[in-house]
Amino acid sequence: MPANRKLGRTSAHRKAMLRGLVTLLLENGQVETTLTRAKEVRSVAEKMITLGKKNTLASRRSAFGYITKREVVTKLFNEIAPKYEGRNGGYTQIFKMGPRRGDAAEMAIIRLVDGAVKAAEATEEKTEA
Repeated sequence: MPANRKLGRTSAHRKAMLRGLVTLLLENGQVETTLTRAKEVRSVAEKMITLGKKNTLASRRSAFGYITKREVVTKLFNEIAPKYEGRNGGYTQIFKMGPRRGDAAEMAIIRLVDGAVKAAEATEEKTEA
């Protein structure tokens, strides 16, 4: 079994796509994507949160090397990582949504564990508007 999924892309494109998805996940708390991408994003996002829990200069620089937005790195170290201080992994959840219309790709939502509350509030705000 290979170490990671190729996702039908070259290595540079795959790395850029994962960097973007991890940045969106940490910024918004949840991302809707295909199931296989969600499974790949989960491992990288959990590594970033673990880096945030260390909160050293070296870990912050490592996070800057992967996450594409400076504000998201600051949010990771100041808000997200402290919430998981007493938790040893399992920072994300994946929910299957069913097939996508058009190509029938299996869709999923990947969320931060505490991000489920934020997503429910955002959904309520959209229905009220």
